[in-house]
Amino acid sequence: MRYYFDDRRDAGRQLAVRLAGHRSERPVVLGLPRGGIPVAYEVARALGAPLDVMIVRKLGLLSQPELGMGAIGEGGARVLNPSVLSAARVTDQELATVEARERAEVARRARKFRGDRPMTSVRGRTVIIVDDGLATGGTARAAVQVARDKGASRVILAIPVAPQESVHALEEDADEVVALFTPSDFHSLGQWYADFEQTSDDEVIALLADGFERDVANPAHAPAPARGDVACHARNGEVTIDVAGARLCGHLTLPEGASGVVLFAHGSGSSRHSPRNIAVAHVLNQAGLGTLLFDLLTHAEASDRANVFDVELLGRRLRSATSWLRSQPGCAALRVGYFGASTGAAAALWAAAAPNADVAAIVSRGGRPDLAGPRLAAVRAPTLLIVGGLDHVVIERNREAASALLCEHRLEIIPGATHLFDEPGTLEQAAWFSTQWFVHHLQPDPTAAGSVSAGSDRRPTARR
Repeated sequence: MRYYFDDRRDAGRQLAVRLAGHRSERPVVLGLPRGGIPVAYEVARALGAPLDVMIVRKLGLLSQPELGMGAIGEGGARVLNPSVLSAARVTDQELATVEARERAEVARRARKFRGDRPMTSVRGRTVIIVDDGLATGGTARAAVQVARDKGASRVILAIPVAPQESVHALEEDADEVVALFTPSDFHSLGQWYADFEQTSDDEVIALLADGFERDVANPAHAPAPARGDVACHARNGEVTIDVAGARLCGHLTLPEGASGVVLFAHGSGSSRHSPRNIAVAHVLNQAGLGTLLFDLLTHAEASDRANVFDVELLGRRLRSATSWLRSQPGCAALRVGYFGASTGAAAALWAAAAPNADVAAIVSRGGRPDLAGPRLAAVRAPTLLIVGGLDHVVIERNREAASALLCEHRLEIIPGATHLFDEPGTLEQAAWFSTQWFVHHLQPDPTAAGSVSAGSDRRPTARR
């Protein structure tokens, strides 16, 4: 089964990347309960925006409740559908009866989710309405109309996944519709999530309360730097990344003013403690690039060899870690690279083949890119394949993979190196090639990037 998201929080982190350009508008983020709140929480956190809930209730016909004759929201907002009212010959009394019932439900939900706090004012503001997805779009359309009725100057509808026809229809209502995925084989919303457990009222309340406390601490709701601005401060320490069903441990290093960060996808069950990857990361750090070394598998998962070769699982974990990184302070503007070893290289290419992949460059060291199979042709990020000259079987697999790549790519063969690059000087050469590749491709403006050395202008000897 193909999943786009681990869970709703992961969907929110991915969605936030696409919405990064709206930080300067200082938007208000409104989530549709209940499933839209975890998604909206991550969006609001990444954008430095206030978070609130938007409660919308459809006004269904008394005789046919599933057919909406309008919608209502908090503060007296009401949107009616004249064509339905006319066709069904709805009387004023019938409309008043339905509206009174639904207004009571709106008030009940508002008290439950928000307590005594007033709804965040949207008058004159850009509003981003977030849900966990949509099918027909009826509720989302009503939410857009209610936001306009409450004075929003601009309304953006943001959803992780939706049918293409629904997105096109909603473009007539919202100023902008952002949908990460619009699959043609859309049957149900839950089919695109690995974890689509129902969001509880308690979770909604907790997330809104946390968002409100963050807003109070930052009353100006200052937006994060726009993508491309460098606002990265030095950081070096252990981190924990939550993905569906697992807590992954990692180590994040960010040199002061870094413009790019490289995520390491370890292979063959190795972890963030891999001495080879730590050595490469150190060279990248010296060149001014950030690094995130993290465990793609938990200790228990790594004991099952089947997981080590589950490229789709590893690729989804890598994408989740990328979304998590984007939500961290000072990281939203950083260009991202993937460094993969062994099966981790296949995971990096699998993740980079996604339609909205957030990766600017890839390096595979002693990798198995062939395991990414038919997804290789969809990779768009410039890719460097590094192989030891004595690793004959892997050389052939990399050559075959290179022939399938349609993006910018290069194959570097390091003489005298075996699969693990244990021979003196071979790992250093691999680190040098990797650093040159990333420094060039992770510049804020790739067209202006020149050849930047990691410490020496002399190119190590190698065959291609």
